[in-house]
Amino acid sequence: MKEDVKMWKDYKRTRSDLLRDTIVKRYLYLVKYVAGRIAIGLPPNIEFGDLVSYGILGLFDAIEKYDVSQGNKFETYAVSRIRGSIMDELRKLDWAPRLLRKKAREVDKKCKELEDRLGRMATDDELAKGLKISVGELNHLYSELNSTTFLSLDEVWENDNGNKPISRLQTIEDSLVTNQFNFVHRAEVNEFLQKAVENLPEKEKLVVILYYYENLTLREIGQVLNVSESRVCQIHTKVVLRLRSALKKVGEIALEV
Repeated sequence: MKEDVKMWKDYKRTRSDLLRDTIVKRYLYLVKYVAGRIAIGLPPNIEFGDLVSYGILGLFDAIEKYDVSQGNKFETYAVSRIRGSIMDELRKLDWAPRLLRKKAREVDKKCKELEDRLGRMATDDELAKGLKISVGELNHLYSELNSTTFLSLDEVWENDNGNKPISRLQTIEDSLVTNQFNFVHRAEVNEFLQKAVENLPEKEKLVVILYYYENLTLREIGQVLNVSESRVCQIHTKVVLRLRSALKKVGEIALEV
């Protein structure tokens, strides 16, 4: 740890290109890790190498802006910058066609309608019937919609203490985090999500735990569950869509209070 502090202080004082290159090489694995996690939710036409290139820009930005005196781990700070850099570039590409985004909104809306009427999350059969399609077509739709969901709930970073993962929602600018109302509301949302996950069917709940908490890839999860990687992808998308729909409902209730 002392060696790390000395390295950062030396770099901030000298701005040595040689020392910066050493730091980049040391933390390049973070770029590959983040790019790999994000690549899971993208269509095949998005090259992994491009994601790494976008992420390296974020790593450079993190190196320049990191303040060792704050006492935060560089890895934690860098991961958020790397993710941000990759997502910024992906937004510019707008890889998800409008029709696909329209389908995602239709599924969101139907999930919410069914939950309001049933008082619980709808099953695949119920959702398929509501959308007037077969369960097989619904599973195909889940596969198509995978690329529209990862930026919302697949934003899981380590917190400043390097302990439990936190969502993108929890890393909003300080102007919100320091507001007591938002802090309380965020805690309520977290509690709601935990309960929602607990109420998921066992296989779906296991996918959430293995993916978001154990950091397994979809392929590894498929091996654990003895199903194909594409099936895990479908389950993951289904869970994200349903949780996102449920969160929208919570937001609407909060606005009514």
